[in-house]
Amino acid sequence: MTEHDPTLAKLMAEALAGQTAFDAPDVPEFIPEDAPFDEGQRRWLNGLFTGLHAIASAAKSAPPEPEAGTALSILFGSQSGTAESVSKDLRKFAATQGFDAKIAELDTTTPAALADVRHLLIVAATFGEGEPTDNAVNFHKALMAEDAPKLPATLHYSVCGLGDTSYPHFNKAARDIDERMAALGATRVAPMVPCDVAYDEDYAAWRSEVFAAEAFSAAAGAAQQPAAADEEPKPEFDKNHPFLGTILDVRCLSGEGSAKRVNHIEISLAGGGPDLDYQVGDALGLWPINDGAEVAAILTACGFTGHETVTLKGAPTKLRAALLKMLDLTTVTPKTGEAWGCTIEPECQVIDVLQAGIEGLSPQALVDGLRPLQPRLYSISSSPEKHPGEVHLTVGEVHYDLNGSPRKGVASTYLGARLPMGGSVGVYVQKSGHFHIPADDTVPLIMIGPGTGIAPFRAFLEEREMRGATGKNWLFFGDQHAACDYLYDDEIRGWSESGLLGKLSLAWSRDGASKVYVQHLIEEEGEAFFEWLEAGAAIYVCGDASRMAADVDQAIKAVVARWGDMDDTAAEVYVEALKKDHRYQRDVY
Repeated sequence: MTEHDPTLAKLMAEALAGQTAFDAPDVPEFIPEDAPFDEGQRRWLNGLFTGLHAIASAAKSAPPEPEAGTALSILFGSQSGTAESVSKDLRKFAATQGFDAKIAELDTTTPAALADVRHLLIVAATFGEGEPTDNAVNFHKALMAEDAPKLPATLHYSVCGLGDTSYPHFNKAARDIDERMAALGATRVAPMVPCDVAYDEDYAAWRSEVFAAEAFSAAAGAAQQPAAADEEPKPEFDKNHPFLGTILDVRCLSGEGSAKRVNHIEISLAGGGPDLDYQVGDALGLWPINDGAEVAAILTACGFTGHETVTLKGAPTKLRAALLKMLDLTTVTPKTGEAWGCTIEPECQVIDVLQAGIEGLSPQALVDGLRPLQPRLYSISSSPEKHPGEVHLTVGEVHYDLNGSPRKGVASTYLGARLPMGGSVGVYVQKSGHFHIPADDTVPLIMIGPGTGIAPFRAFLEEREMRGATGKNWLFFGDQHAACDYLYDDEIRGWSESGLLGKLSLAWSRDGASKVYVQHLIEEEGEAFFEWLEAGAAIYVCGDASRMAADVDQAIKAVVARWGDMDDTAAEVYVEALKKDHRYQRDVY
């Protein structure tokens, strides 16, 4: 009998009270008439035993408690949210295989804490120059240290890496973790899989191999049905099922004389429902379409018409349609060389290889050598409180020269030049697990975002304006020239005048005799910066990971060391504490 079972408690109470429920003619006679009890005692005892009999019968007929699944730890390192999303899918699948999985960021644990874990799966993304993500840095550092603790052979693990083959340090962080865990003594149950941007098939194959491994299959508990395992309902709109948003406005933010073109994009989400609800700090996934002129150039280089039939994911489709909507026409990978039977030279793109000539290339071999087109993620630059039913983006068009010819980005020019007003574009919301403003509106915010890194901070300021937040706001922004690169200058000036933006620091790298960047202003205003930190301010950084964000991080540590009167080690500890308390967050790429 459970402590709080009202039905059984009632039965017991009635039995002990000798109530009329047990005076019925069909009540069993547990105490015979010739027993040495008077009539009242005999009736009371018959009621007691009848109640106990009912309790025992109810217990026997009650459905058995479901068998628990085997404990499984899933740890992830995620920058944009993809690895976290994969980990959630992995948890759901694990339940169907007999495991009770718990997921957490890698930095929530240490190598030493893994000694008591028996089953562990890691999903680790790599970003920047082969670096671990912000929420995996400390774990990675501790694991790679010379004095890292030995791991027991009873720790059965496998690693799934997320990366991009177009980068030189493809999946380095995941490889580091996998190799080091094996070297420290843990037992690898399935080889580490290095996923490219199109990760679905490789991830699914890895997942199946892991749970088929003896160390997992032999230890599995009771499996749950997928519906029971789902803690969150599957959204109607996601990466593989985007919502068709409508282009409301595209306007150039850059002035005459700018070296770049940055566009403000407004997209209607009307009709998308709650799946498209977002918070400031989230990102918008967007599916681009390739430029028809680039498709034509590839067809010409290959001598194809575009009407040829090819097979993609088991389905027949016309070659031109596949090149336009389904395939990456820029990036060459090791798979490209294998499919086309050629050597890929450095600094080459798809068109360069094809124009050099490939003998005997068939339409099917062409598409087999191209990786799938992928959505792009953009930081959202609007507050849903101020712009209900809409989402805004701040997108710099990508233009550059390579091998003597002009090149351009696919998604940025699709948004800026090829999508008509009123046109449709496939979108979905990518939730951020780490880049949201505090719920406490009194917390001061320091926002550092040069160039298009201003995007989430426009959203932050709109949100705080709509919420009537009283916390102070300090924005660091910059670019090349104040005259032509001051994005959202009217809005920023308005916030300064209203007092919403209490402090504004602007860095223009080409307007003076020396180049001035946001990290320089952080150090110049270090005393005030440290005072804000001591008053509880939260720091947010958005933009380039390899240069700007790294330089900003060094500047913050230098400020803490100088104005906090600390040595480098103490300053490092101070900044790490900010990160641990979610007071130092980055949206970098």
